[in-house]
Amino acid sequence: MKILVTAATTLEIKPFLQYLDEHRNTLSAAHCEIDLLIAGIGMMHTAFSLGHHLVLHKPDIAIQAGIGGSFRHDWELGQVVTIKREYLADLGAEDNNQFKDLFDIQLWQPDQVPFTGTSLENTFAGLPELPPLPIATGISVNLVSGSEATIQKLVHKYDPDVESMEGAAFHYACLLEKIPFLQLRSLSNYVEVRDKSKWKIPHAVKTLNEELIKTVHTLAGI
Repeated sequence: MKILVTAATTLEIKPFLQYLDEHRNTLSAAHCEIDLLIAGIGMMHTAFSLGHHLVLHKPDIAIQAGIGGSFRHDWELGQVVTIKREYLADLGAEDNNQFKDLFDIQLWQPDQVPFTGTSLENTFAGLPELPPLPIATGISVNLVSGSEATIQKLVHKYDPDVESMEGAAFHYACLLEKIPFLQLRSLSNYVEVRDKSKWKIPHAVKTLNEELIKTVHTLAGI
């Protein structure tokens, strides 16, 4: 089995890289090959890097691992979730004080390939097993939300659980290429008026990598 593990930055999967250095023989014995792709921050970098990689190296399963912001305050920071559906939450037009996405202004039509309705939905088809994690709805943005007005608009329009800058690009590519995939997100902060003193990035990275290693073990049958 060939598994692609991709992340926006090396920081987010550094413990996993160390794990690979120590356990490649174990993975090889299980006939599991891991490809790594540090795709870059944001949807533009992710789309280009992932598209280029998939042309040359099509995996059996793709995993995107990263940290993200949580709209839900009932989830603790460091919680890892699996993203089922992604919305492109800042691609469209401003109409006075209202945001309209490309479906609203009819440049895209609901259910056009690879969308389900207006979201990029993971049916989890083709995966031997799902990790026992909460299932979440994600939005992808180029501008991380940091004002109460913006946050409330996003909540009203998409009812999201998690915010990232790369998830939708990953879903889009995997859906078009018909590659079974998982997006794992560890919650590093709450989506609120920006205050980095409240963020828990090291803790989120730790829990993300623990879950990533477990997931790879399960998929490889180790």
